[in-house]
Amino acid sequence: MKTALLLIDIQTDYFESGAMPLVGANEAAANARMILNRFREEQLPVIFIKHIAARSNASFFLPDTPGGEISDIIKPMSHEKIVVKHFPNSFRDTDLLSHLQSAGITRLVVCGMMTHMCIDATVRAAKDLSFDVILVGDACATRDLQVNSLVVESANVHNSFLAALSYFYADLRSTRELLEGAL
Repeated sequence: MKTALLLIDIQTDYFESGAMPLVGANEAAANARMILNRFREEQLPVIFIKHIAARSNASFFLPDTPGGEISDIIKPMSHEKIVVKHFPNSFRDTDLLSHLQSAGITRLVVCGMMTHMCIDATVRAAKDLSFDVILVGDACATRDLQVNSLVVESANVHNSFLAALSYFYADLRSTRELLEGAL
């Protein structure tokens, strides 16, 4: 089984000084960096997903802004693939699927941001497209959400989505579990 790493939306706007800071972004990115280093050491494929807003009323990931850039914590190397997307699902209207198929990739290790949005949409799509998915929960981050007048804390949002995805869509692991095993 050929494995690739998908680093989804680990972009500057999601960090403390950005337009949409997430809870735990630094910790998640540090874990993603450790996973990235392992993939690079083993010369395994790495794919960076970069969201650029296409909606006229968007408030973050605006085109040609520093906030839309991939974080320096996981900066891509010149030979590594970058997929630009405009929707939460990384496969929608991108060349991601054809790239993975042409490289013979059948398993994806996924980490990034936001757990409840782009991670969720991409993991579900990947499984529907017959990929085996390993989701690294502590290498993902999200934010508080609100439904009606109820604030749902980020930890509850994060854990609820991880629990839902681990039921059928993904094999949920921690960074430590992933790094201690074979890729």
